[in-house]
Amino acid sequence: MNLEKLKDVEAEFLFHYPKGFEDEKFFPTMKKFNPSKLEEFTKENFKKENFSNPNLVVDAFFKIIQKSVLVSLFDKLKFRDMLAGLSSYEKDMLSIELYELLHGNQKNGFEGLVEFLAQYNLAKWTIISVVLYYNDRQKEYFIKPTTTKNVIKYFELQNLIYKPTPSFEFYNSYRKILNEMKKNVHKSLKIDNAAFTGFLRIGMED
Repeated sequence: MNLEKLKDVEAEFLFHYPKGFEDEKFFPTMKKFNPSKLEEFTKENFKKENFSNPNLVVDAFFKIIQKSVLVSLFDKLKFRDMLAGLSSYEKDMLSIELYELLHGNQKNGFEGLVEFLAQYNLAKWTIISVVLYYNDRQKEYFIKPTTTKNVIKYFELQNLIYKPTPSFEFYNSYRKILNEMKKNVHKSLKIDNAAFTGFLRIGMED
């Protein structure tokens, strides 16, 4: 990690927005984003006891994807069409992978979800990471491919190679590095993890 670049980006950002993401110039953007409602919905619908009803879980997964501003319209439509064609057994399998991802062995759940979605050409970083992020906005990260590739290059992150197909190995390594980067910036830039990566994106663009 190039700490000097990170501190330069931080200084530039805070020069324009002294209060970080709480700055009044950012209010319209943050109001549109407003992840807290979807976080509440995700945590409520993905409680452990709800996984006894796979239909409920899969329907909640669909609603999270559809409501999120982080997922493209194209992927939302493809995801909708996929779910419409799933059998009861396939919904059970999808529910099991989601349970592992959120409540069990995260690595197994991540890889299982990738394998399941790959059958429908939907094994995408945005689809998988958006559920992780909304379930725990302080711990997990939303992975946007373009931003991720730029962060790796701009901040000179070593031994980290982005690939279009999601992998837990990459996610876990990238998460650790982002956590280290977070320790070095002002608290107003890390109100949650999407805000932090958003700060990095804006900083690189500027």
